[in-house]
Amino acid sequence: MNKRITAAAALLAAGMLALAGCSGDGGSGSGSSDPIVVGSVNTISGPATFPEASQAAKAVFDKFNADGGLNGRKIDYKALDDKGDPATATANAREIVGSDNAVAMVGSASLIECDLNKKYYEQEGILSIPGIGVDTGCFDSKNISPANVGPYNDMTLTLLYGSEQLKLDNICVLLEIAGSTRPTYQAAIDSWTKITGKKPLYVDDTVPYGASDYTPYIVKAKQAGCKALAINPVEPDAIGQVKAANAQGWNDVTWLYLTSVYSENFAKAVDNAGAGIYVPAEFYPFTEENDVNKDWRDLMTKNNIPLTSFSQGGYLAATHFLTVLKGMKGDITRETVTEALKNMKPIDNKMIGTPFTFGVHNTAGWPIELKSGTHKWEKVSDDWLRIPTK
Repeated sequence: MNKRITAAAALLAAGMLALAGCSGDGGSGSGSSDPIVVGSVNTISGPATFPEASQAAKAVFDKFNADGGLNGRKIDYKALDDKGDPATATANAREIVGSDNAVAMVGSASLIECDLNKKYYEQEGILSIPGIGVDTGCFDSKNISPANVGPYNDMTLTLLYGSEQLKLDNICVLLEIAGSTRPTYQAAIDSWTKITGKKPLYVDDTVPYGASDYTPYIVKAKQAGCKALAINPVEPDAIGQVKAANAQGWNDVTWLYLTSVYSENFAKAVDNAGAGIYVPAEFYPFTEENDVNKDWRDLMTKNNIPLTSFSQGGYLAATHFLTVLKGMKGDITRETVTEALKNMKPIDNKMIGTPFTFGVHNTAGWPIELKSGTHKWEKVSDDWLRIPTK
C-alpha cells in the first residue's frame, strides 16, 4: 500500500512538473513554443488619434512571425484602445501587464497613458518603447523610452530652426495645453533661450484644442508684431490657424510647427502658407522616396497602413525591440527583456538622427518646408538639426 501511494505521489509530482514546464504564462515562460506577449496602449478612437503606430508595430511583428519568429516562438501582440480616457488607459495597462504577463510594451501611441501608467510599469518591472511618446510621462520615466523625439524637444528644435537658420526675430509661442504638459513646454522654450539667449515676444497658453475659430489668437499675434508663430497643434487645428491668418490677409507670417502637422492631407488643405510652414520631422522625412524609407514604406504599403510619421514611430519601436530580442540568449522573460533593453548597445538607423538606446532621448529633427501653393513638403536641409549638447 505504501509503495503504491509513494509511486502515485511520484507520478503526480512528475505530472505537475511537466505541466509547469509546458504551460504558458503570457510570454514569460521558458517553453520553446510559448508565445512572447508584447503589448501597447493607444489612443485609437477619440478627438485626437494615433492608430498608425500600433498598426505599424503589428505589421513588423506579423512579418517576424511569418519568418519563423524567435526559434519558433511567435510574438503575441496586444494593442488596446484607451479612447483618450484615463480609466480605460489604466485598465488597458493592467490587462496587458498584469493579466497577459507581457514581457514589454512596444509601439504605444497615446495622449495620456505614459503619465498614468509610468508608476505601474516601474512597480511591475516592465519597460515601454512607445512608437509615439506624447505626454510628459513618456519622457521622465526610467521605464519608458519613446522611439520619437517628442513634442517638447520638437518645440525646441522648431524654435532653433526659426531663430538660427531662418534668422527670425519676434517669434511668438502659442500653446495648446493638455493635462500637465505646460511646465514641460516651458522647459522646451527655456532650453531654446539658454542655447540662443533669445526669448519669445510672448507666450499664449490659452489656445484650445479643436476650436471652431482661431481668429482671436491670430489677430492678437498679428497686432503684437509677431513675425513667426511656434505652435504645437494637432493637424485640424493647424489648418484652422493657417486659414484664420489667410482670412486676415496675414501673408508674411512664418509658421514653426511640430511633426504633428506633417502629413500629405495637411499639405493638400493649405493653399497659402504665408512665408512658409516649417517642421523639424522627428524621423527621416517620410515623403522622400529613397532607400532610407524603403523597408518601412514597402511594409506599410503592403499592409495598407498610412504613410505618416506615426507609422514610422511604430515601425521603429518594433524594429528596435526585435533587434534586442534576437540578440538575447536563454529564457525570454520580463526580467531578462528588461535587463537586455537596459544594457543594449545603441542601434543606428538612417530613419533617426540619434541612435536608439533605451533611456536616451532622441534630440534630432530633419527640417522640411511647405511653401504656398505647392501642396508638397520639401527638405530644406541636407542633414539633421540637433539640439546642442552641453
